Amino acid sequence: MVLSWMKCFLFAAVLALASPLLAHAGPAPTDIATVRKAAEQGDAVAQNNLGVMYEKGAGLAKDEQQALAWYRKAAQQGDADAQTNLGAMYANGAGVPKDAQQAEAWFRKAAQQGHALAQHNLGVMYQMGVGVPKDEQQAVVWYRKAAEQGHAPAQTNLGVMYEKGVGVPKDEQQALAWYRKAAEQGQALSQYNLGVMYEKGVGVPKDAQQALAWYRKAAEQGDAEAQFTLGAMYANGAGVAKDEQQALLWYRKAAEQGHARVQFNLGVMYANGDGAPKDDQQALVWYRKAAEQGVARAQFNLGVRYANGVGVPKDEQQAVAWYRKAAQQGDADAQANLGVMYTKGVAVPKDDQQAVLWYRKAAEQGQANAQFNLGAMYANGSGVPKDQLQAYFWMLLSSAQGNSLAVKNQGIVAARLTPAQRAEAEAQARDWKPK
Repeated sequence: MVLSWMKCFLFAAVLALASPLLAHAGPAPTDIATVRKAAEQGDAVAQNNLGVMYEKGAGLAKDEQQALAWYRKAAQQGDADAQTNLGAMYANGAGVPKDAQQAEAWFRKAAQQGHALAQHNLGVMYQMGVGVPKDEQQAVVWYRKAAEQGHAPAQTNLGVMYEKGVGVPKDEQQALAWYRKAAEQGQALSQYNLGVMYEKGVGVPKDAQQALAWYRKAAEQGDAEAQFTLGAMYANGAGVAKDEQQALLWYRKAAEQGHARVQFNLGVMYANGDGAPKDDQQALVWYRKAAEQGVARAQFNLGVRYANGVGVPKDEQQAVAWYRKAAQQGDADAQANLGVMYTKGVAVPKDDQQAVLWYRKAAEQGQANAQFNLGAMYANGSGVPKDQLQAYFWMLLSSAQGNSLAVKNQGIVAARLTPAQRAEAEAQARDWKPK
């Protein structure tokens, strides 16, 4: 069964600040000599276009210093495209040291002329507090100016501000409206966000078919989160007929973009033979990719494979290393297994106190094996003072989850207690909640 992960909810992506713009005035600049001559004669549009050519290496050797120089000439004449491009050079540290204040100054000059991309970028700077004091209300002001001109990234970010109630009162209907405007222009993030709203019934009645349609649009544009979500819908049969092959297809697309959670899911599918023939080598490949990005469950699964020699030569030191990484992130199964390694002295020095530490962390989360092992440590006085009441308490919790060793041993431990002690442990177990 593929683990179903919680999806990232609506979020504001800070989009790259201003790609270089070719001015649209006049004929397309196909003749470099003509463009250069006009630029040298002071034509601001030509100066901006020559800057773009240098920055992009279009027909000329790429040269950010030359791009900067020509953008500056045009910007100083008031050309809004050039002012935006010059701001982006400062924002990104291209051809000049990064300077958020200079970026803000040039974006503002262009924004005040009504340049939509500059308005959007100024909104980003206010939202993030880059080059200006953080001011979410000002961010909304500038996003709105750009959004009302049809700028899709600004429409997306304005939708996020309404969805989250950041800089404006929360208004899911407004969020939906702005996401739709951007989505209908093909903006993948808004298409994804619109899918989330339909799936969750946020600002609109729940509609799995509409959610699927918008996720698919975003996924087909290469949005990794949408590809992941679409894969999960196929894997779980949510809003669409269950189809493990389609799930595998979409998971792979997202995984190949480096989406860590999908890499883990892809590993699970190969490990279980869901949607593809069972393949321990492929499972290992995808678990490793996810584990190296810090996915705790992938780290645990990788540890299990090293411990058992599945798809890889048995290597208990590697098993311990991966269990530890997952355990330190709070994975209860990894904590339990790490405790066992310390109890047995496998690839680590035998250390009952360390074993107790890891068993306790897992047991407190409700991990049944760890609860039994912790009970056994208390019963035997291993790594902790003997305490039959604590032993009975932890075994009760474990046996309630069906752990056969706990069921078998709890009676032995109970016999060591007085009736009052047994009643106390049983009351504690009834009231216990996992952390």
